[in-house]
Amino acid sequence: MIKYDLIVIGSGPGGYVAAIRASQLGMKVGVIEKENIGGICLNWGCIPTKALLRSAEVYNDIKDAASFGIKTAGAEIEFPAIISRSRAVADKMSKGVAYLLKKNKIDLITGTAKILKDKQVEVTAGDGSIALYEANHIILATGARARELPNIKIDGKKIIDYRKAMILEKQPQSLLVIGSGAIGSEFSYFYNSIGTQVTLVEIFPTIVPLEDIEISKELSRSFKKKGIKIYTDSTVESVDISGEKCKVKVKTKTGEEIIECDLVLSAAGVQANLENLGLEETGVKIERNKVIVDDYYKTNIDGVYAIGDIVKGPALAHVASSEGIICVEKIAGLSPEPLDYGNIPACTYTSPEIASVGLTEEKAKEAGIDIKIGKFPFSASGKASAAGHNEGFVKLIFEAKYGECIGAHMIGHGVTDMIAEIVTVRKLEGTGHEIIKTVHPHPTMSEAIMEAAAAAFGEVIHL
Repeated sequence: MIKYDLIVIGSGPGGYVAAIRASQLGMKVGVIEKENIGGICLNWGCIPTKALLRSAEVYNDIKDAASFGIKTAGAEIEFPAIISRSRAVADKMSKGVAYLLKKNKIDLITGTAKILKDKQVEVTAGDGSIALYEANHIILATGARARELPNIKIDGKKIIDYRKAMILEKQPQSLLVIGSGAIGSEFSYFYNSIGTQVTLVEIFPTIVPLEDIEISKELSRSFKKKGIKIYTDSTVESVDISGEKCKVKVKTKTGEEIIECDLVLSAAGVQANLENLGLEETGVKIERNKVIVDDYYKTNIDGVYAIGDIVKGPALAHVASSEGIICVEKIAGLSPEPLDYGNIPACTYTSPEIASVGLTEEKAKEAGIDIKIGKFPFSASGKASAAGHNEGFVKLIFEAKYGECIGAHMIGHGVTDMIAEIVTVRKLEGTGHEIIKTVHPHPTMSEAIMEAAAAAFGEVIHL
């Protein structure tokens, strides 16, 4: 039986990052993966979806080229080529992670893992053979999958999940998307951009319901302008797949409607992968389908840890990576700070993009905080106008007494890259005036951050 200092189950952005950090700290590490190296993010999530969205962006740029003084011939969508490029990007990234594991002398073990007592792990290979491994520490990083609604069974043919939506052989003429979180909104934008008729159904009063209400309204306006039909305060009651078309019964604020479409994409959240891991047999505590852990991701069982989508917190790749590093550094005897879940950036890669961190205006008011709010529209930005991307705005929220930044909400071109500035400011407990007095380069989209801060304190110049 091979013994490791650390075994990591799962090679996603939580698992492989934890493994590499552990190797850097001198541990002998093994990573167990049953499917694709890099997990959902690299293979079926973050990376390939961004490749699809980039294709949509290029197509839209070509269609809009005349407004920039450029004549183009009629652009056409080659759907299989778009899908093929996306898969090639994912494959390249997966191979990159495999290289990093090898570079850091980490053993990759292929198979399905199950933890046993006494810090042992049983791995069943594809041919049915079983091997046993032992470790001083075991990190569970098994990620999540699409959550299936009880009344909407995903069959992979007419009712699909995000994985199938990335590898369709034929572009659907019409698509109904259930759920307007990041996954649902991004696929709605992608398929709408390439010519599919898209209907988006959301149970909450606004789309992207976790975002600030003004952001939600702005994205809704943009989507409707693009031709996406939106139903909020609505639920999908059933889907009839007996005919050539799907017949979707939607309960709306005003009654029931039957909507016909080629495909239904179920994007109503994710579910943690906890089955058949041996958690019940070893006594690892689970609550509401999440593993219970402390601030350093230790479970109630000595030597067993859990990170990423299977523990409480945002199901985001960058969260899983941070948790993995903190967990491993604690195991190694270092003194890492617990992760500040109040300062986690969230990004949605529609067009316009959405990025946010901290409290929304509504949450700040609910908490009874006296606030100052500053907004700056990209329509007043020279760079945005020059680039043809003047849609959206930056909204910053400050605690009124000391001026500390407690929230940032952005919608517009490139804001997913801009949000890191505010995450850093909040990490350093920065104030609005410190943002104002930080010289921002001109002309850039990031100037909108400085101007929004200035607007909150009555010092804005360009409004």
